[in-house]
Amino acid sequence: MPDHIHFIWMGLNKDSDQKTAIKFVREHLALALHPYRFQHQAHDHVLREEERKRNAFAKICFYILANPVRAGLIKESETWPFCGAIIPGYPKMHPSEENYWPLFWKLYRQNCQLDASKRKLPPRCS
Repeated sequence: MPDHIHFIWMGLNKDSDQKTAIKFVREHLALALHPYRFQHQAHDHVLREEERKRNAFAKICFYILANPVRAGLIKESETWPFCGAIIPGYPKMHPSEENYWPLFWKLYRQNCQLDASKRKLPPRCS
């Protein structure tokens, strides 16, 4: 998107700290985006348990990948040059490739702590 970025990521253990991760991303991308700046407060959404299941998670990823199509910027999401996925060790893989999702879930199972989804988060302020 020309005026914003979408991220979706998974912590692999219950100590994953997404606030620290996005702080790191914002600090390091800010240099590359200069003179443009991130808005002060990003919108975030923690995926519910049902959204973290295989097909539901992939559906959310494809929804995000299709944002430039819905915005009328391109006709097919595969032609948008600013999208993709980063899987350590597989920098060129893309979610629309045939073998992506089986490999993604295989690597996820190999690297994820079994209780990672059991993390108790403090209640959010409205």
